[in-house]
Amino acid sequence: MSTQPSLARLRLHAALDRLAVTFAGLTARSDEHNCVCHWGDAEELALLKTADTELDPDLLWRTWDAPDWADHASVLRRILPQFARTLVGGPVAPWQAEAGRSFARGRWQRWPAEQAGAVREFLHAWWADTLTDPSPAVPVPDVLVVITEASAAVGPWLGVWETLTGPPADAHLAALAEQWEWELIGDQLPWSGWDNEEEIRTELTAWLVRNAPARLRAHGAPPELLNRIRLLGLPCADRWEDPGWDGRPY
Repeated sequence: MSTQPSLARLRLHAALDRLAVTFAGLTARSDEHNCVCHWGDAEELALLKTADTELDPDLLWRTWDAPDWADHASVLRRILPQFARTLVGGPVAPWQAEAGRSFARGRWQRWPAEQAGAVREFLHAWWADTLTDPSPAVPVPDVLVVITEASAAVGPWLGVWETLTGPPADAHLAALAEQWEWELIGDQLPWSGWDNEEEIRTELTAWLVRNAPARLRAHGAPPELLNRIRLLGLPCADRWEDPGWDGRPY
């Protein structure tokens, strides 16, 4: 087996390097503040106003997780290179949705083109690397939650997955279907979405119904999982009356 990094891994490393260069020297606003009781002390706040200084893991978490910065975008830009490396290193569960929402609160798509492009490339590179890694540091469902919440859309990420077939992408698909089918059968998104929840759930379900069966069969998925994916294609009320419903209480 080759020990050389894959093209996807090289792309991810380049994306992380690009974040480091693009956001070097940036700080939170000089007048930024937060609650001493619920966030941190003055010394910790001063670190956010000091460029290119690593934060300890707990302070980094408190910083990206806080929803009440006066200028979340500036705070996010300050921590983004370290934040991205931390995400990639995994694991992110059970707070993966909140990590994605931190990106969303920063409204990164509205940043200057160079900055927005660096964030976009990082999200795409991380996704491609995860799908092509047989044992990613962060499982595919968790990464999909982060990038969906970060971008308020699931379609682009499913589109990338559609172009990647065979192992390991199909193995990841089987794992995701097994993990999420129960919520989806009840017309629930498998995580607590922040925005466009119903739209995202509907698109995700339709994509699985359309793309998963053939790939799961090729992967050797059990008939029970294939049947549950078939049930997703029925209106919710009809699933419980279908002869293939296994009678599990919902």
